[in-house]
Order: sequence, then structure tokens, then C-alpha cells
Amino acid sequence: MTTRQDTPRDTLRLNVQGMDCGGCERNVETALNRLPQVEQVSASSMNGTVSVTGHALDHDTLSQTLAKLGYPVVDASPEASSTPPWWRTPKGQLVVFSGALLAIAGLLTMSFPLVGSWPFVVATLVGWVPIGQAAWRALRMGNPLTIEMLMTIAALGALIIGAAAEAAVVVFLFAVGELLEGVAAGQARRRIAALANLAPAMARLLEGDAIRDVPADWLTPGQRVLVRPGDRVPCDGRIVSGTSHLDESPINGESVPRQRATGEDIWAGTVNLDAALEVEVTRGAADNTIARIIHLVEEAQAAKAPVARFIDRFARWYMPFVVGVAVLVAVVPPWLTDLAWSESVYRALALLLIACPCALVISTPAAIAAGLSTAARRGLLIKGGAVLEQLGKLQRVAVDKTGTLTAGAPSVTDVEAWTESSEDEVVRLAAALEQDSSHPVAQAIVQHAEQLGLSLGRASEGQAQAGQGVSGRFEGRQLTLTSPRHWQGTETQSARIAALEAEGKTVVLLLAEGSALGVLALRDEPREDTPAAIDALNRLGVSVVMLSGDNARTVAAMGKQLGIEAEGELMPEDKAQRVRDWQAQGLGPVGKVGDGINDAPALAAADVGVAMGGGTDVALETADAALLKNRVMGVAELIGLSRATLRNVKTNVVLALGFKAIFLVSTLAGVTGMWVAVMADTGATVLVTLNAMRLLGYRFR
Repeated sequence: MTTRQDTPRDTLRLNVQGMDCGGCERNVETALNRLPQVEQVSASSMNGTVSVTGHALDHDTLSQTLAKLGYPVVDASPEASSTPPWWRTPKGQLVVFSGALLAIAGLLTMSFPLVGSWPFVVATLVGWVPIGQAAWRALRMGNPLTIEMLMTIAALGALIIGAAAEAAVVVFLFAVGELLEGVAAGQARRRIAALANLAPAMARLLEGDAIRDVPADWLTPGQRVLVRPGDRVPCDGRIVSGTSHLDESPINGESVPRQRATGEDIWAGTVNLDAALEVEVTRGAADNTIARIIHLVEEAQAAKAPVARFIDRFARWYMPFVVGVAVLVAVVPPWLTDLAWSESVYRALALLLIACPCALVISTPAAIAAGLSTAARRGLLIKGGAVLEQLGKLQRVAVDKTGTLTAGAPSVTDVEAWTESSEDEVVRLAAALEQDSSHPVAQAIVQHAEQLGLSLGRASEGQAQAGQGVSGRFEGRQLTLTSPRHWQGTETQSARIAALEAEGKTVVLLLAEGSALGVLALRDEPREDTPAAIDALNRLGVSVVMLSGDNARTVAAMGKQLGIEAEGELMPEDKAQRVRDWQAQGLGPVGKVGDGINDAPALAAADVGVAMGGGTDVALETADAALLKNRVMGVAELIGLSRATLRNVKTNVVLALGFKAIFLVSTLAGVTGMWVAVMADTGATVLVTLNAMRLLGYRFR
């Protein structure tokens, strides 16, 4: 017999329509969690998606359950995800129609007083119908305490006690609030859809000497396409022929075009400016950089920050608590005082309206979504609200040297032969060892050999030794290119190495059968923005420490030049241990910035790992955040944006709770009524949404 444990665990991601607020998310999660095959549900109103994890999940069952709640599953295609203007949506039409009925009811009662309150009763019932349907659907799915149920009780209760005019206003204002939440969620989805539109729909496929226009979605790795000047690149690819400047700002936010030549990788969505390029496709449409950025942003917006999870938990007990208080407000005063039953019930109904947690629930996800979108436009990718929140708390950042603080493109500055071999011979033998390596030092040595016009060979039996060097057999000799710290030379040789390293240069030693043939010295200058980035981090109260595998003297010289603490000669596991030691000492959350490969252990150990975007695969897949611009200033920008987002969240929570506290007191005192209560809730929703949207215009310093 097959048990539940034997059944494979699946995850389905469904796109739904009409889920625009935190209340909608709770309705969906409550209903789907009651299904026996479901283990975990995560609904995101900002993305309009529901992720379901469980055993033997049935798509039809999930779709039918969502449809019964009023959130039909829709196609994920760009055409299906496009949203009509607000006045053409069901919520927009309800606002217009109920608003018109409310205005007509007001005119009728003023012009013909004898009609009484019936026009307001009609306006209330017409506007209430969709609210009542939503409340009934949620009740059937086992979720009685929804916002729609509170509105239903308040509206119908107001009609019973003769407050028809206020009931009509309450229903209308609630419809306005629902519309505003839908508009805010729609804006978040459109920002993601705009990323998808960066890649062109068509590509010019090269087939021998022929050129054929095909949909960009059809492209597969290995095919070749022609990208003309002014065209958007239709795929992730590698330039086979041609040299041109490309505008990469759609992907990484970098405003200055970069020249790309044969052999270099380019991204889908970038714009070719100068000359025609022949490009070999390296990734299909479903796996290109744009698609992966979209997936990352969607996952990030769906992943709730700790503060958002706290607000959700708070709202779950907050609503039942206020409902209980409302019952006491309705029942107790008439027994203890001479307050009329109609007045006490009226105050209780107004209190129910104040209990609607719309503004409170939307306060956090709206700000987090705006912050993540703003970061993505700047070329700063953040994997979730939890990471965004943690970034703002960082007290110390450990940074790699090569490829992080420096450009990662060192050049050979000195070559010395210590035997009868010439300097050119030292370079030629070193290049033979480094021919197949992608390390920046190796590429610099090979490039230097090519510039000297040397004939290059390739060593056999090559073997890389992590953090030490490379060895191999070439022209009958066993050669090793290694760091001087792994070799003991004469006093004169050691002094010469020390002198080169004191100049901030990286020194590598060429050995043949264990004997030193000579040394090569390289220097990698700091990135142009590195000093300004360190200054910006210091102003934010974040200390910067350089952790490098390079020799201690070179690292110390670079640290002195930049004015930061620096440690060298560290193996990958040593860097990770430094991070763990700082955490154990209670120095606060620690960030690590590196290339995402050699620094992988330290990136994993840090509270937040940030990958430089030079290796896009690593940047998008391994770290908590990525800097597509390859600028150290991006670290300070991440921290600054995180702190601005957290301030925004706190402001939103204060606004939402502050409005409720003020009108709770005034309602219990009988100063304000039902329509003021619902206007306060709607007003708070509008304010927190507008405040969150301010982050879309955040200015990076």
C-alpha cells in the first residue's frame, strides 16, 4: 500500500485573479490548507500567485477551490497578465455604480423627503451584494472572520437599526478601499511585466547565408542570430563576430554604454548601439538573464520579511479580539447605564469597521515590494523581504580584494629571471601552465605573453591547488606556479619578494622541479568607486574589513591605501571562520561581499551574502543579493535602501495603528460614527499605499 510519505512531494505555482490584499491572501491560505494533500501554502497579492506544496497535488482540485473563493486561476502569459484600466475592472465598476446610487439616493431624499430612507437601503444592498458573496464563500471554506464578514455585519446591522444612509456610505467607501488595494497590487505586477517586455518578440536567425525572422522564444543554445545597430539583443549569448557599444542599463542600471567584442557574453534586453553583431545563443528564453531576474523578483516579493510575518500573526488574533470587544460594547452599556440599545449597537458596528486591518496588513508588503522593485531597477537584486530587512541591520561587511574592491583585471608589472632563463622564458612557461585557467591572474599572465609575441604551448597533467597555485608538465619538466608563502627561498630572494609585495603587488613564483626560475609581479588597482563606497559605508556606521587569499604584504598595502582593516593569506575556509568568529563575538549581523565562487563558504556563513555581478550565474543563484553593476558602491546602496524601506514600514504601521487608536476612542465616546470609521480605515489604506510608493522614487546617494 502506498503511504503519504511514499508519494512524491510537489510544488505548484498558480496565477490567480482578484487577489489584491492581505485579507485575500489569508482567505486563500486558510482554504487550501484544509485540503488533505496540501502541506504548505504561500499566497502573494503583490504577484497574484499562489504556491502550493504537498503530495500528489491535483491542479483541478486547487483551481476549483480557488474559483469557489472568487480567485480564478488564469494563464501566466503576458497577454493574460495585462490589466485593464481601473474603471473597466469589476471593482472599479462597483465603485462607479455604487457611488452613482449613493448620489441618487441623496438627491431623492432631499427632493422628496417622503420616500424616507429607502433609496439608501437600495444603494446599500446593491453595493453589498459582492461583499456578501465574498463573505459567504470564505465562510463555506472555514474562514468566518474576514474583512468582508465584518463589513456585512456592519452594513446589515446599520440597516436594522435605521442608519441606512451611513450603511450606504460605508459600503461605498469600502469599495473604494478595495479598488485602491487592487490598483496598488496591479502596479507591482506591471513593474514585473515591464521587465519581460525588455526582450524583443522577434529575432533574426542566421541559417547559413540566409536570415529568417523567428520568435525570440524559439531560440535554443547553439543557434546564431544577427543583432543590428539599434536592435535589442533577443537572447543571452556570446559575440561570435563584431565589436559594438551596448546599452546595458535595462539589466544593470549602468548608464554608460560598454564596448563588447568577440568572445564576450551579452544579455538579452540590452541595446546594440554601433555595429552589427553575430551572436551565438547560450541560453533559451526561459533561462535567460531577464527571465531569471523576473523569477528572482517574484520570489523575493512572495517571501515575507520577518516584520511582515509578525504583522500577519498580529492581524490573526487582532480581529477576533476586536470582534469580542464589539460584542461587549453592544451588550454591556445598556445593562449598566441608561444608554439606548440602538446607540450601543451603533457604536459596536462602528468599532467593527475600525477593526478592519486592511491598512495594517498592506503596510509592510507594499513597502517591501516597492523597495525590491526599486533595487532591481538599479541593478541590485535582493532575494526576499527577509534579506532586505537584514541588510539594514549590518554592522560589519567583509569584502574580497580581487574582483570586488579591485576590478579583477590585474596586469603584469614585473618579471624577473633568477636563473640562466630569460624573462621572456619565465613568462612563456608560466603562460603554458595558465592557458586553461579563468582566474584573473592566469588571464593576465597569458595576455602578457601574447603581447610579447611569444609562442604559447599548453602544459599537460595540469592540477589546480585551491588557494596555492597550479602545476603541470611542459617540455619534459614539472612546473609549478605558486604563491611565495608556500616556498622557502634564499634571503636575497625573500627580500626581493617582500619589496615587490610592499608595493601592493601580487607575486607568483615559477618553479621547475622544485627550483625557482623566477617571479612575476602583478597589480590590480582598486575600482574607481571603491574609495567612495568605503566612505559611504563608514557614514552608514558599517565597518569594512578586507579578507583575501593574496599575500599579507600586498593585502596590507591595499588596506592602508583604502584606509580599512585587511587580512591576507586566507584560505576559503579561513574567510568563513572569520565571519563566524565575528558573529560569535556579538558584533551584530555580518555581510560578505565576493565573487560567489572562491568566497562561497564565507558567503554562506554570513548573515547576508552579496555577490558581485561579474559571474552572472553565481550572482543570481548563490548569494542573498547580487550587484549586477559590478560596483562596490552597490553595497552601500543596498544598505541605504534597506534602512529607508524599514523606516517606511515603521511609518506605515504607526499610521495604520494610530488612525485606529484615535477613532477607536472617539467611537466609544460616541463622537464619531460609522462612516467616519470606515473613512479612517480607507484613508489609512490610501496613506500607507502612497507612502510605500514613495520608495519607487528613492534617490540613491
